Amino acid sequence: MYSLDIDGADIPGEGARLRDAGSAVPVELPGGVRVWAVPHLETLKSLLLDRRVSKDPELHWAAWRAGEIAADWPLRIWVSVRNMFTAYGRDHQRLRSLVASGFTARRTAALRPWIEQITASLLDDLAAHGPVADLRARFAYPLPVAVICQLFGVATERRDDLRRVVDSVFDTTRSPAEAQASAEQMYRIFTDLAADKRAHPADDLTTAIIEASSDRHERLTDAEVVDTLILLLTAGHETTVNLLDQAITALLTHPAQLAQVRSGERTWSEVVEETLRWQAPVPYLPLRYAVEDIDLGDVVIPEGDAILAAYAAAGRDPAVFGGTADDFDLGRELKQHISFGHGIHHCLGAPLARMEATIALEALFTRFPDLSLAVPAGELTHMRSFLSNGHEELPARLG
Repeated sequence: MYSLDIDGADIPGEGARLRDAGSAVPVELPGGVRVWAVPHLETLKSLLLDRRVSKDPELHWAAWRAGEIAADWPLRIWVSVRNMFTAYGRDHQRLRSLVASGFTARRTAALRPWIEQITASLLDDLAAHGPVADLRARFAYPLPVAVICQLFGVATERRDDLRRVVDSVFDTTRSPAEAQASAEQMYRIFTDLAADKRAHPADDLTTAIIEASSDRHERLTDAEVVDTLILLLTAGHETTVNLLDQAITALLTHPAQLAQVRSGERTWSEVVEETLRWQAPVPYLPLRYAVEDIDLGDVVIPEGDAILAAYAAAGRDPAVFGGTADDFDLGRELKQHISFGHGIHHCLGAPLARMEATIALEALFTRFPDLSLAVPAGELTHMRSFLSNGHEELPARLG
């Protein structure tokens, strides 16, 4: 039984060890919960498309149904919510279609001028307080918070509370008591947000989700609205923060490739896609479940067992990307990755995250052409989490 490093100290190295161990590897999560990690790209893609794989623990996780998962399990929020993230079959189709009806391309595109404005403001603030700045805390972190709060209509005075509870979801080093307290606070915040939008509808995604109805006039229940808000705001924030953090780090540690982007030989979109492959923002995503026995050739995942998607390991799979899988390479011919998921659970917010990242990265490196790390790359400290792939701090010299 492989025990994952909950501190996430060496995510690429651990991914390599998991790939060497087989198509699916029995691993132990915090709290002694046993699951199967799937670290190979093609195998994982196949499972994410397989109807024999569910995301509903109430129906298909034997340990959950038997009451074997502790009420204070630190990762419980990842599986206990009732939204499209944990739904299966027709229930998933219903929930996703209702949410997607509000998460439109028009609504996303309308945010572009606002993202550009917030980005410019953050860059002005960096310039005013230079010459050294923590780019995670002062740029990569506040931009997605501002965007997601604007999108969902979160009042300015609630944004600090939101930041704290979102961070807590990805902190895998918390004690059971801390995890439970964070979950309770999260539910209070999102219940209040939903109640406020019912009383005072606005042109935002929260209101759109509340008012969305299907062709059969179905709507999300009150509980489904709150759990959907938890999913969208947490996923929409952390993924983009880490994408920006790792893209900045990659470019500052690969100056020849940064020069290619500056010259126009490579694009900012290519930077985003290669970063998503090379440093998956969410290295592991809990959980999926085997609806029946699944034979992978070298191992069988038994019916009722839980499955952990190992996105970071899959992104560096040598069977797909060859001997340069561990290299950051903007010229890579094969650019596929599954960092936003794959199949019916593909992230609805992926276009927004890509737009944010391309706008922010181009603006940052244009404003500060002599940007560099303020410490050796080897001294950057990974945040303590195996679910979130970023740095504690990203100190940079502005020029």
